[in-house]
Amino acid sequence: MQAIIYAGAILLVLAAVVFLLNRPKRVVIVGSLPTDFPARGFSHAAFEDLLKFYVSPTGDVDYDSWQASPEAVESLNSYLVAVAKFSPASAPERFPDKHAELAYWMYAYNAYVIRSVIEHWPIDAVTDVRAPLEAVKGLGFFYRQRFSFGGRYLSLLAVENGIIRKRYQDPRIHFILSCASDSCPIVRPELPVGEELEALLTRAAVDFIADPRNVAVDHEAREIVLSRIFKWYRKDFVNHAQLNSAPHAQHPLDYIQSIAPKSLARELAQAIDYRIVYRDFNWSLNAA
Repeated sequence: MQAIIYAGAILLVLAAVVFLLNRPKRVVIVGSLPTDFPARGFSHAAFEDLLKFYVSPTGDVDYDSWQASPEAVESLNSYLVAVAKFSPASAPERFPDKHAELAYWMYAYNAYVIRSVIEHWPIDAVTDVRAPLEAVKGLGFFYRQRFSFGGRYLSLLAVENGIIRKRYQDPRIHFILSCASDSCPIVRPELPVGEELEALLTRAAVDFIADPRNVAVDHEAREIVLSRIFKWYRKDFVNHAQLNSAPHAQHPLDYIQSIAPKSLARELAQAIDYRIVYRDFNWSLNAA
């Protein structure tokens, strides 16, 4: 009995040490609101202007030039001051509908990802931002760092899973949220809100699926090769397919086939008995 108590005490001490070493790290943004920030609503214009300047046509980000420009860093900070001050939770009157709310959470998420890369520049991957004791890849970047959303400090992981996925239940968000890595969706300079957001979500989903790096049919190997995103968020894609296009869906392929371009849809139909393979995730930075 004493041995069990002793072992339990050691485990508690180790757990406490791990918690203290990996305790959340608040990231405080210093700056002021954009000069043209509206008295009503929420404007993403400052962030959109930066993306249009620093994102290439292929969706890569010129972090090097962005980080080297004090004015650009200040402009990003100003946008994030607005994110930290107003959110659908702290200022619901600024977000008239669910489209406005979802736009806020997705664009703010992407902005904090870019801000963190710039803050730690130069890095080769977001996984270079490590916690003191990191048992899971990405813990330091996506969990330990806490960013302000309307005055509430949250990790990127909590925003994605606890707010965006849980509240909006739209698998297309996985094609907008960018983790600054080669295997993630590309960064898009356009930041629409309102009904226009629907068009962006649909276009992003089709573009991601049409990219052979994310969905490909290898007839010689009799394999369908998918992005690991479809494995990680399998439930989101299957649930959506069951509710909309395929009541008996059991696999993300049912979702993919429902929105795939015609040529890809035909290939997938011919590969119905092929083995499913998930591509290794490439965490290399999506740097221009």
